[in-house]
Amino acid sequence: MLHQLTLAEVARGLADKQFSAEELTRALLSRIEQLDPQLNSFISVTADEAIAKARAADQRRANGESGALLGAPIAHKDLFCTKGVRTSCGSKILDSFVSPYDATVVERLAAAGAVSLGKLNMDEFAMGSANESSHYGAVKNPWDTSRVPGGSSGGSAAAVAARLIPAATGTDTGGSIRQPAALTNLTGIKPTYGRVSRWGMIAFASSLDQAGPLARTAEDCALLLGAMAGFDAKDSTCVDQPLDDYLAALNQPLAGLRVGLPREYFGAGLDARIADKVMAVVEELKKLGATVKDISLPNMQHAIPAYYVIAPAEASSNLSRFDGVRFGYRCENPQNLEDLYKRTRAEGFGAEVKRRIMVGTYALSAGYYDAYYLKAQKIRRLIKNDFVSAFGEVDVILGPTTPNPAWKLGTKNDDPVAQYLEDIYTITANLAGIPGLSMPAGFVEGLPVGVQLLAPYFQEGRLLNVAHQYQQVTDWHKQAPAGF
Repeated sequence: MLHQLTLAEVARGLADKQFSAEELTRALLSRIEQLDPQLNSFISVTADEAIAKARAADQRRANGESGALLGAPIAHKDLFCTKGVRTSCGSKILDSFVSPYDATVVERLAAAGAVSLGKLNMDEFAMGSANESSHYGAVKNPWDTSRVPGGSSGGSAAAVAARLIPAATGTDTGGSIRQPAALTNLTGIKPTYGRVSRWGMIAFASSLDQAGPLARTAEDCALLLGAMAGFDAKDSTCVDQPLDDYLAALNQPLAGLRVGLPREYFGAGLDARIADKVMAVVEELKKLGATVKDISLPNMQHAIPAYYVIAPAEASSNLSRFDGVRFGYRCENPQNLEDLYKRTRAEGFGAEVKRRIMVGTYALSAGYYDAYYLKAQKIRRLIKNDFVSAFGEVDVILGPTTPNPAWKLGTKNDDPVAQYLEDIYTITANLAGIPGLSMPAGFVEGLPVGVQLLAPYFQEGRLLNVAHQYQQVTDWHKQAPAGF
């Protein structure tokens, strides 16, 4: 069954000529057509283009070329610009936008030979924790289609979890790769800020956004990240730092690894059953040679208020370009320029995006900048300092990815703060800019649970190594949702 293969297994199968890229692509396109109506994970399916690219990949292999991703099928979150294909960002305001160029991430994966099957559903402008704010409707969790898959990369997570594709790109501004990975039984990594180019990635919060892969295993994430990462002169926030060999790092033993458990993670908001899963992971890592130490991240309690000032402030600035003048949606028969701006944005943006623009504009306004935005940035520095101090004592930090399993669709729509609190464990990594990974760690009442690993700057290889070693002695990541 071709759809059951991981990305690494696809690479080996293509290299050994067990099947062709075209055969695999057609099989997955058929699954998408048959099963995606239950999930709503795709916004656009580029079937003809994918088959043509798969044929080209087969020809390249026939000509003697090789490469792990040559002919491997993936799909992109719909905020990566893709030349000639609609790039909607999950919003009505960009429903008609067809990008004239490829994002660097798209370009690099295409150069490696990956075959994109389409664009994946997401929270509008990546704003949300449940993938319910999309203009194209909510995405369903394949483990229980009455529940959310997490957000904002929920389409990416649902499609990979349901075996519609072996891997996908996502973005993480406050947990939007790691949180949906946890809720759908996947491995997902948010690299260090600046490790992966943001050029051609439609911005939500420029100092927080980072692209990364979602897949079923740490090995698959290592394959994708190796192709995505690296310096890009077109992105002024991209860091010119040598890339690690992520695949080579996977097989390092964990003997002597120092794991930190922050006491702040195990407070009243955490489901006790998820806490038990975290401790079970701790025991497995001990068997692999790791030592565990209690640590403290004292400023974590301020993370959510700081994040929900900084992110909306940056969003209010970034989204000012969507005004009906240059591209995207434009209201009918505007009376004048002011009417054009007001009605285009009122009709084009959804409720969550409007909420965040309003919060952000308020926080940046005269008289409130120092009281809110500046104070939030000072807290951000304290959070970063907490991590720098902690990593003086330990190599990685371990904890829950989310405080709860996936919740029912619609149950938190009227309470944005309850939804924001689902990101309590993930947003600190974005504020500090450090890498974070979520990996499968078991189930609570049939719903997947993830644990999160955090590491110092540019230590993605260490995170992938720990996750891979854990996945060699457990099989949580191999479990598939019934019916998919």
